[in-house]
Amino acid sequence: MQWFRLGRDRAQEAALEARVTALQTALARCKGVAERWSRFRRVIIAATAVVSLALGFTLGVYRDAIKHSMVELGRAVGIARPVMSADAAEAAFQKGNYEAALRLARPLAEQNDAAAEAILGRLYARGRGVPVDEAEAAKWFRRAAEHGSASARFNLGNLYTEGKGVPQDYSEAAKWYRLAAEQGDAQAQYNLGLAYAKGEGVTEDNVSAHMWLNLAAARFPPSDTVNRGVAVASREAVAGRMSPEEIADAQKRAREWTPK
Repeated sequence: MQWFRLGRDRAQEAALEARVTALQTALARCKGVAERWSRFRRVIIAATAVVSLALGFTLGVYRDAIKHSMVELGRAVGIARPVMSADAAEAAFQKGNYEAALRLARPLAEQNDAAAEAILGRLYARGRGVPVDEAEAAKWFRRAAEHGSASARFNLGNLYTEGKGVPQDYSEAAKWYRLAAEQGDAQAQYNLGLAYAKGEGVTEDNVSAHMWLNLAAARFPPSDTVNRGVAVASREAVAGRMSPEEIADAQKRAREWTPK
């Protein structure tokens, strides 16, 4: 029994030693793998840092080019569409680049953009980039006027006053002048004041004439000394036909007026 027991202990010790040896071998292998993984990880981190720096530099230097390329790609596949504004057409008009103004304004005008419609009206009325066509000018001014453009309403009023592109009609002219004047357009206020002073398209009314001429004189910019001076002179001419009470009434109306 003792031997047996002793023999069993030795067998157990041998088995244990074998297990320890196997474990040590496995640990050594794991250590080798860990060291290799650590080195690999450091390489990955370093490479990632380099790529990130390179990407950041590229985005910083070529940001606009990349953005433009992405936008163009989006447009090509129908994801993004160009942002269009009548401001660009107006800028081109002011610079005398009428062909560009026409090209930029027309597609917007066909989508009922009031500012673009008014630009087309001015182009056709003045023969800028296109032959003079008063009927076409009236068409675009009317569309813009119906869409709320004060300048188009003023210009349409002028066409009715002069009978260009439309039949001469002082009443229709006064209607459009009034709509623009109520929006604060100084030129329309001046023309409406003259209409009341002369009784053209409206009943002659010195108080209304003085009020609108007074407003025009105040709303023309200080730099526009010519129109300001003409408005003041016209107002004083009307005042010469009025009583003090009428002048006071006209001045009160002007003070209380607010644009619509």
